[in-house]
Amino acid sequence: MSTKDLAKEFGKVGVLYGGRSAEREVSLMSGAGVLKALQSKGVDAHGFDPAARSIAELAAEKFDRVFIALHGRYGEDGTLQGVLEQLGIPYTGSGVMASAIGMDKVMTKRVWLNHGLPTPRFLVLDSQGTCGDELDKVPEQLGLPLMLKAPHEGSTIGISKVTSASEMQSGFAHCAKYDEAVLAEEFISGRELTVPVLGTGRNARALPIVEIRAPQGNYDYQNKYFSDDTKYLCPAPLDEALTSRIQAIAVNAYNALGCSGWARVDFMLRASDNEPFLLEINTSPGMTGHSLVPMAAKAAGVSYEDLCVDILRSADLDLKPRQDWSAN
Repeated sequence: MSTKDLAKEFGKVGVLYGGRSAEREVSLMSGAGVLKALQSKGVDAHGFDPAARSIAELAAEKFDRVFIALHGRYGEDGTLQGVLEQLGIPYTGSGVMASAIGMDKVMTKRVWLNHGLPTPRFLVLDSQGTCGDELDKVPEQLGLPLMLKAPHEGSTIGISKVTSASEMQSGFAHCAKYDEAVLAEEFISGRELTVPVLGTGRNARALPIVEIRAPQGNYDYQNKYFSDDTKYLCPAPLDEALTSRIQAIAVNAYNALGCSGWARVDFMLRASDNEPFLLEINTSPGMTGHSLVPMAAKAAGVSYEDLCVDILRSADLDLKPRQDWSAN
């Protein structure tokens, strides 16, 4: 399709990036990449930072659709999606409910368990009310090592690995700074995998699996976005049957939450028996130079620019206008 055709198809496009979450720095990088890619294809795309500009200004821009390149709270958690529903501006990614559930690691796990999908055992701890005696019992229930996570953060922000009971207090205190609850999760020793999913419902499909091999197995914020020491294998070196099984679980996990457009599903593959376990889902994944969805798309023969166009084309609303209320 020519650049003129794309400009006509999409109209005026807003790329929403930056925002107020702890992942602002990553979002700025994602948005810059998406904006450049769309403009290179002839799309009339404009950047918009909700942290610097108001909702009134967003409405005044009269965007025909928007590409959400925001990560974390206020952009990936359903709040912005609700605003766009009110404004009637089609947007990329999941709708209000799926975005809200997907941003909450605890609710996500509960939905997955209800659908019979595999996820590590867990406990939910009150950031303010959990005392030392209760913390001491967590390793007895989940074993060691274990993971502590802030349920509403992403990009490995608010995460602690606890390898001994003596580390519980400091790990809990670190995570409690970010959230009202702390997720304590069984640690699955093995290979770290991620599976991007594109589409909606029966049309949802998994892209090639990416295996992440971080230095000392520590896929933290630095190793995720800024280090060249982390190794990525795509497609992941797995046999065909296991690949198909993991991709099917990813699509089922995506659909169980009611996701649409695109997302990325993270796994651990247990070393002892090659059993996959779902960790979390990202309904507005990173689009930086180190990001995994573009990497998987490239392995499937789709360029970064074409991926951005495909995602933009999927922009939609949960609630379609059914009548002109202004006429009443």
